[in-house]
Amino acid sequence: MDLDKDTPATGPRTEGPSPRRLNPREFTYSVVVPVFNSVQLVGETTDRIVEEFERAGLSYELILVNDGSRDGSWEVIAEKARHHEHVVALDLLKNYGQHNANLAGFRASTGDYVITMDDDLQNPPDQALVLIDAAMNGHDVVFGRFESKQAAGYRRLGTKVIDLINRRVFFQPPDLTVSNFRILRRDVVERICASRTAEPYITGQALMYSHDRANVTVRHEPRKVGTSQYNLVRILRLVLTILFSYSIFPLRLAAAAGFVIAALSFLIGVGYLVRALFVDSPVEGWTTLVVLLGIFNGVTIALLSMLGEYVVRTLKTVSAHETYHVIERVG
Repeated sequence: MDLDKDTPATGPRTEGPSPRRLNPREFTYSVVVPVFNSVQLVGETTDRIVEEFERAGLSYELILVNDGSRDGSWEVIAEKARHHEHVVALDLLKNYGQHNANLAGFRASTGDYVITMDDDLQNPPDQALVLIDAAMNGHDVVFGRFESKQAAGYRRLGTKVIDLINRRVFFQPPDLTVSNFRILRRDVVERICASRTAEPYITGQALMYSHDRANVTVRHEPRKVGTSQYNLVRILRLVLTILFSYSIFPLRLAAAAGFVIAALSFLIGVGYLVRALFVDSPVEGWTTLVVLLGIFNGVTIALLSMLGEYVVRTLKTVSAHETYHVIERVG
């Protein structure tokens, strides 16, 4: 792909305003790739990324983040970093998850734009140039929208569920499709790095800390070797992370349930009180006991629900611990 300033964009169209066409050779790029148990593919992934950026004549760095791999992936990427001046390899203490690995790469990056992509070649390296071409229209975030996603059915279903949550929690525009294959401008990356959340979620944070987002259509290829590490358990964990770290919806739902139960308890208490006034109770003191339990339990549940609101806000304020640790850097 020709990324020259004087050549009009020949890639897929992007949605959104295009105030001024930027020159891609005036910027630097950081490509961040989280690596997890990908010893058979990460070497080829690295070589192809380097080849594409060298061919395009762009100033770049490739940051490979080993996220606690147990199959020798670290040895592969460390060797690549020793032989390629533009490659940096980071080794994390343990497996922290894809979003923490991306955050580690963000904080180590220096580029004007940062591209995130997977380590399994399902995001073809040449399509990174398509993202760059779209970003030159002035967008601060561009998400790759796959022509046809090559993934298992449960992953496509999980993507739809997460998409619904993103639209509710992060106000994702209805015409925008998000993915882990994206390019972010440096100011957006800096806002994400400065965020002190205990559970990073890069996609949601990219939506929170940007204002001019766009899509560009890219290829998505089948995985050549092995199966995806993003299984059903990880998808469910991500859904829970989004809900409990970035949304008070579960708490509000619990509070609503608490108030409904409290209201029912009051009604039951009133019902037994009225019954006692007109019909003798077969057990002495039964009415008094039921009424008191209904009132006090209802008040307790309502108070606990309200206290939960303050607890979650306090947790968000004090959660400033490091979410990952780098034990070695090569390059």
